[in-house]
Amino acid sequence: MRALILSMVLAALPAAPALAGEWNFRVLLDGREVGQHVFSVQEDAGQQLVTSEARFDVRILLFPAWSYDHRALERWDSGCLRALDSWTVTNGERTSVVARTAGERLTVTRPEGRDEHQGCLMSFAYWDPRILSATQLLNSQTGKLVPVEIEPRGTELVEVLGRRRPAERHRIAGEGLQIDLWYSDGRWVALEAIAAGGRVLRYELMAGSSA
Repeated sequence: MRALILSMVLAALPAAPALAGEWNFRVLLDGREVGQHVFSVQEDAGQQLVTSEARFDVRILLFPAWSYDHRALERWDSGCLRALDSWTVTNGERTSVVARTAGERLTVTRPEGRDEHQGCLMSFAYWDPRILSATQLLNSQTGKLVPVEIEPRGTELVEVLGRRRPAERHRIAGEGLQIDLWYSDGRWVALEAIAAGGRVLRYELMAGSSA
């Protein structure tokens, strides 16, 4: 369950096309830094090429307690996921997911088997505000399609790269899942999720991000 929450670790905002850029987050668990997660979105002939790289290392009394290394490559077109390749290593155990589009179908090959989905799907693409209108999202680590409910939670001041900015808060909820996202001027700027045991996982932007 912890790995599932961390991997998922994305309305009032306009449904605008995603903007190219880079989001470089430091990741904290109960206030202690445990790693980084970097998202890079590049435009390519009207499509978006997305790279997601996360590496977490949780230690107790300086001894390794849990490790997580995840990389995903995605191709998007008109707000729809067209291709996915992901690799995840959790405590030394490796899994992978591959998704490809043929016509209007997205075929997903995951550790438990193969699924086919009809129509336009999104992964947990927090960088794209259109995620806020989704009712189901594809988990890039497990390859499973996850039913979700997303609701606005109001406007708050959040610290972004050393200064406080007003941001719209939204909550993604599902079975065993609670993720809060903050967007400022349509750009994703923060994330907070409930992990195993009620622990709090938080993403904070670092220098070099384009938000």
